[in-house]
Amino acid sequence: MNTQPILYRNRYTGQTEQEKVMGERALRWIYGTPSGQLALRLLLKRACVSQLMGWLKNRPGSARGLADFVREYNIDMSEAERPLEDYRSFNDWFTRTLKPGARPVCSGATVALPADGRHSAWQDASAMSGVFVKGQRFDLPALLGSAELAERYAHGTIVLSRLCPVDYHRFHFPAAGTPEAPRRIPGPLASVSPYCLRRQLSWLWTNKRELTVLHTSDCGEVLLLAVGATGVGSIFQTYRAGAPVCKGDEQGYFAFGGSTVMSFFEPGRITLAPDLATNTAEGFETYARQGDLLGHIGG
Repeated sequence: MNTQPILYRNRYTGQTEQEKVMGERALRWIYGTPSGQLALRLLLKRACVSQLMGWLKNRPGSARGLADFVREYNIDMSEAERPLEDYRSFNDWFTRTLKPGARPVCSGATVALPADGRHSAWQDASAMSGVFVKGQRFDLPALLGSAELAERYAHGTIVLSRLCPVDYHRFHFPAAGTPEAPRRIPGPLASVSPYCLRRQLSWLWTNKRELTVLHTSDCGEVLLLAVGATGVGSIFQTYRAGAPVCKGDEQGYFAFGGSTVMSFFEPGRITLAPDLATNTAEGFETYARQGDLLGHIGG
């Protein structure tokens, strides 16, 4: 297992920073040892395990460690709608909403990042290589569950937004448009930590996921893929299919666990924000918040 530290570039500080990984020791055992791999195959990827973890995080007693957790990971609670003492369980806090204006949405002919997280981006999907580790590439037909869609977006623009357990866990529409009902693609629930994706990127296209098509007037049909992970027993979609949405409107949320949102744009529809493209090419994810600039409309 590749145990190099997880480094990313912070859009706001301009610095390269090291991720503080929740449950790092357990992840190293599960994905880096023979006994951990056996446990993963036999038990840990099963939905019932994530459902049990979710049930435990919904219990009132799970709120007791919240203050310590928030302090350890330096989470800014001033932007949350409710004070820390109001949350009834860990999952109640984990799925928290933010105060109006806490995530300004980029204006003009732009598309917005769908979530808080660490983002990787490729202007042309066909040029992707070395995803998390040298030599790994996306299997688009498997990821999207459709050979037809994979062919259509094979030279499109892809943004992978990785949410850590410490992040705000609601995800939003990157552009205005009209969304279809989500298509559910069943699968197990492995971790999406870089420690794990460095070893086997295919967990992204075997994990449980949901695909939404967003019809827009200025950037074509945008595919939005929510990927579940260990501890995420459910992906909750909060939008109404067929009802128009604005850029930055909430699409849904994940329950406890790390998760991933992927955005797919047709070829030539958008131009990535320069830091996203540059950092990805240099092997770094970019930390940025929901609503901030993903790219500009137009090739």
